[in-house]
Amino acid sequence: MTNESSQSLKLFIVLSRAYKAINEQVNKFIQTKGLNPTEFAVLELLYHKGDQPLQQIGGKILLASGSITYVVDKLEEKGLLKRNACPKDRRVTYAQITEEGKTFIGEIFPEHEERIHDLMSSLSHDEKETAIELIKKLGLSVGKY
Repeated sequence: MTNESSQSLKLFIVLSRAYKAINEQVNKFIQTKGLNPTEFAVLELLYHKGDQPLQQIGGKILLASGSITYVVDKLEEKGLLKRNACPKDRRVTYAQITEEGKTFIGEIFPEHEERIHDLMSSLSHDEKETAIELIKKLGLSVGKY
């Protein structure tokens, strides 16, 4: 193994471990609020982006489309979202956040955001900017394969 490939492997491991550690902390917080991470992601998407076709939610939150129905069912049972048929195309159904859902996510999102900020606080503003730039560059280059 060359020094260059060894360094690439080390970077992969460091990125993976950092993501896992941060994600575990974020997920613990979400679970204390009675949601699983996927339910939170769907609710947060609807809160910030408005009504979404069910068929497109999976791609926006990086979830297999088969799982979306289950997650939407759970959120609907909790009264946090509802389904609306598209009046122009009956094949399309939209997920819409309810007033109860807006209130719920509106109360917990600021704390979620603050927790993420705390988790990232070991980096300075400039280090965060550099990390964003480098990780984005890496992600975009991998997308070419």
